[in-house]
Formats: sequence, structure tokens, C-alpha cells
Amino acid sequence: MPIEVIRADYHNPVHAHAITELLDAYARDPMGGGEALPAEVKERVVGALARQPHAFSLIALADGVAVGLANCFETLSTFAARPLINIHDFVVLAECRGRGVSQLLLAAVEAAARERGCCKITLEVLSGNDAARAAYAKFGFSDYTLDASVGTALFWQKPIENPPPGAA
Repeated sequence: MPIEVIRADYHNPVHAHAITELLDAYARDPMGGGEALPAEVKERVVGALARQPHAFSLIALADGVAVGLANCFETLSTFAARPLINIHDFVVLAECRGRGVSQLLLAAVEAAARERGCCKITLEVLSGNDAARAAYAKFGFSDYTLDASVGTALFWQKPIENPPPGAA
């Protein structure tokens, strides 16, 4: 199964469909919450990505079929005064796991980060997602600390309930 990683063109309907379907597969997976994306999210997500000037998506293709996705955002490390890449979504279809797709996608993200002069790549992973943690660790990701006496960094969230733009 030859695997190719391409940068998605948000205006290409084939790429847009692949992004939406891969995100939906991720959402349906227990590690993505176990529920399908709502139809309105599926309709809006690619356009929303396209409007983000520092967003980019990479699609892994196996024999021309989309099997993996990394949605990424360039932001800034203020402590380094250099850009960084955050991998916001990362998915490899269940039937394609264990075939090196994740490592190829991560290598493509790193290549993009190096091209942009980034100081690091960040991502979040569920503590119980052993397979993803192993794949990320194999590529060189790990917990981080600024000072060991105060512990490792945690990723927290606070949902904000706002209607989407244009909703009544």
C-alpha cells in the first residue's frame, strides 16, 4: 500500500470531502467522542478552515484513497519568539492503523514546520489513547515541563456556548 501525503486544497471538492469524512470517522471513534459530527458542522468545517490564514491540512492517501488527516494551525511560541505548529486533529482510519500512516503524516507536519522556521510542534492526546501515545512517542513527542518541581503541562478546556455565526 503506497502512501502519499498531500497538502489539502480547501477549495478542491475532493479534498474537502476527504477532510469532512476523515473528521467524521475521527468523531465516531471512541477517542474522538464516539458520535458523528453534526450535519451543520460537516457543512461548515472546510470553509471555516479555509478562512483561517494559518491553517493547513495534510491528507494521507493510500492508493489514492484518503486514510489519514492532520489539521494544523501555525501560532506563536512567545518564549521562543518563533512560530510553532499545533496539530489540532489527527486521524488514521482504523483499518489502516499499524501501516506507518501516522509516521508519514507526522513527518509531513514536521517538514512544514521546518519550512516555516517553527521551534516546535504541539498536540494533545487523551491519556487513555495508548496507540496514539505510542505513535507520537515513536516520532519524538513527549510530555513537557518548564520546571520539574511544578510538574508537566496539562491541556484544559472551557467550552463556551455561543451560536455559530449566522445562526438565528
